[in-house]
Amino acid sequence: MESGLGTAGMNTPFGSLPDNLPAPLDDGAAAHLEGLALPSVRLPATDGSLVDLASLSGRQVIYIYPMTGRPGVPLPDGWDAIPGARGCTPQSCAFRDHHGELAALGAGVFGMSTQDSDYQREAHARLHLPFPLLSDDALQLKAALRLPTFVADGRELYRRLTLVIDNAHIVKVYYPVFPPDRNAQDVLDWLVANTR
Repeated sequence: MESGLGTAGMNTPFGSLPDNLPAPLDDGAAAHLEGLALPSVRLPATDGSLVDLASLSGRQVIYIYPMTGRPGVPLPDGWDAIPGARGCTPQSCAFRDHHGELAALGAGVFGMSTQDSDYQREAHARLHLPFPLLSDDALQLKAALRLPTFVADGRELYRRLTLVIDNAHIVKVYYPVFPPDRNAQDVLDWLVANTR
């Protein structure tokens, strides 16, 4: 059985969330983002392309997550005890499952983490994602937009947040995102209420 480490989610499959996960609190670290233009940052995608964020047109959703676990590979020590860390696979699967509805509203989807594209390709294929994952392993977007991060096992990772983009401008920010498997529905509801 795929399992996470830490007392909160011992023997919990990657695709589900333990009942007693600690909820992240809004520390204000994303309060400045709404209304900002995306910088000209080119990120590699799992489809082999380079995506220039400043060139994105129309409505786009970028959900930013810490890291995707991999079957047979333990998660960082204490992962389930870090508020908001657990749930990348359920979040990605929810965006996969709502992809058709999001596309019908004219919204494209990208996932983004600090993992490199080779690592992301495995998750992309295993989870059958119909949209690309972007790799920001150099934390370029953190530097450009002051995105919130945390450190686990000595590696700096993004805190989970979701940006709704309209012609390369941030029009809606979800932060903190909890529970992560409900985020896609929340975004869909917002898009329905804010159709152009």
